[in-house]
Amino acid sequence: MLKGSIVALITPFKDDNLDENTYRSLIDYHLNNGTNGIVPGGTTGESPTLSHSEHKKIIEIAIKECSGKIPVISGTGSNSTDEAVELSQYAEKAGSDALLVVTPYYNKPTQEGLYQHYKKINDSVGIPIIIYNIPSRSVIDMSVETMSKLYELKNIAGVKDATGDLNRVDQQLKAMGKDFIQLTGNDDNALEFNKRGGVGAIGVTANIAAKISSDFQKACEQKNEEAVSLDKILQPLHSALFIESNPSPVKYAASLLGMCNPSVRLPLVEIREETKKKVSAALKVAKLL
Repeated sequence: MLKGSIVALITPFKDDNLDENTYRSLIDYHLNNGTNGIVPGGTTGESPTLSHSEHKKIIEIAIKECSGKIPVISGTGSNSTDEAVELSQYAEKAGSDALLVVTPYYNKPTQEGLYQHYKKINDSVGIPIIIYNIPSRSVIDMSVETMSKLYELKNIAGVKDATGDLNRVDQQLKAMGKDFIQLTGNDDNALEFNKRGGVGAIGVTANIAAKISSDFQKACEQKNEEAVSLDKILQPLHSALFIESNPSPVKYAASLLGMCNPSVRLPLVEIREETKKKVSAALKVAKLL
């Protein structure tokens, strides 16, 4: 099962080009610090501004570096169904363990359109698909009813829920049962999300706090009270990393820790000085800086 602390991995750039060596070092950091899975090519990895060849390259690198040690859940979503199918098939052939497929942004499909989009991807591959439901960025919200209908298909395995609505965990648990994998896409609600039936997070904070994030998820799974104290350490980071559009803050945090430079691709820009101070302060609270 896909569970625990799964990182939505940032994509490092050097002179606006993919920095492959640094990307490998980031993956190595996660392999050595308890991260339970890696997502290359998600929105945190700046997939909207990656070329197709870059997108495929980071998937290839992640699979090779992880080499079966932890699952690689490749981000292969698009607002073009055919493009999502092509990228999903490529990721499967390259050796991905699963796929993370975001709801089509901008097109604003109906619930039936959502169903047919995912069904076509499902029918084109043979590995698990995690639905990424993020209304704040995609403008659409997949209903529990549509999700339940999709779960009847062979490869639909779960959801990365970034609705921010904790009642969804209960509703989805009731509709699909315990085998439906529920992962939060909101780092800040992970404690309560897991209490209600979630099994982990596909998170941003893990990029720079891998061990704490992993320990936190492990404590949640074991219903250990340590989860509460770890959550308190992580909450300032969760807040600071979303003051401005992700992944600009987390890339700045990574730069302070010597992991990569803070470069992002337009239309994203590096964070303001005021935000930098808050990110730095949060890293100090977590004793990372």
